[in-house]
Amino acid sequence: MTVNVTVVGGGISGLACARAVWDAGGSVRVIDRGRRPGGRLSSRTIDGRAVDLGASYFVVGEDERFVRVAADWEARGVARGWTDTFSAIDADVSVTRKTGPLRWAAPGGSRALVLDLADDVDVESGREVTHAAPFRVDGLDAGEVVLAMPEPQARRLTHGIPVAPQEWEPVIAVVLRWDERRWPADLHGAFVNGDPEVAFLADDGDRRGDDAPVLVVHTTGAAARRYLDDPDAAIPPVVAATRRLLGIDVEPVSAVAHRWTFARPTRTTGEPFFRSPGLSLCGDAWGESASVRTAWASGDALGRALAAS
Repeated sequence: MTVNVTVVGGGISGLACARAVWDAGGSVRVIDRGRRPGGRLSSRTIDGRAVDLGASYFVVGEDERFVRVAADWEARGVARGWTDTFSAIDADVSVTRKTGPLRWAAPGGSRALVLDLADDVDVESGREVTHAAPFRVDGLDAGEVVLAMPEPQARRLTHGIPVAPQEWEPVIAVVLRWDERRWPADLHGAFVNGDPEVAFLADDGDRRGDDAPVLVVHTTGAAARRYLDDPDAAIPPVVAATRRLLGIDVEPVSAVAHRWTFARPTRTTGEPFFRSPGLSLCGDAWGESASVRTAWASGDALGRALAAS
């Protein structure tokens, strides 16, 4: 049976949903307000180089379907294993190396993962949806409607959605470029404990594999809330904190801030997705823990459920 599905939101959960419907032989289209799909896996070209602004990495885990997807990405050079070792930096600037699961990254930028899922799928970019309802998007017939976005954004588009409100934490991502690498070669990424401004930083050159002297620094949620109306105001305190934490004695040559109003859910639902007749939701809040893998699995599971109905 052919399934007509309209997915609103071109992040990894939305494209995973669309991909599952398409692969099952259904008809599907994706509507996204961005210039290109990506969502919170978006990259931005800064100083002539694409920089990952959102999710810092992904972990494959044990989901057999996602294992196969990651293996295919690796075989085609879309993704690669990055590192299993991160640092923990405490307020007194002491550093501890911690080994954990292999973190994966995309040499062409995280957006490449979403673009790969979008291959052959009808994606309409640069379109702002103002209202969604069961089987309708902006008053037009849409088949089954999937809102692949944070719940607060979904609630703005539809009235009376029977889903409990979800709390989301903001993040300001600050991209810092130096004239040369001025931090330890084994930094990879670091979780920061006890700093009021910085929660995490990643060596983007190491992550992408081109050794560019670029760090991407994510603020704490509290700091992000202070700077939501003026993200550029986060740059001076983030630069100061980063230099102190890493012992860098010179200013970066450039700094760019990007606001994520809904960066991550404060808690997840434990359910794979929400589905009701004509209107469903998916994303990284629908699972056991917020992650790239969860977002993909949520969209994939919803798409397969729609295709089977």
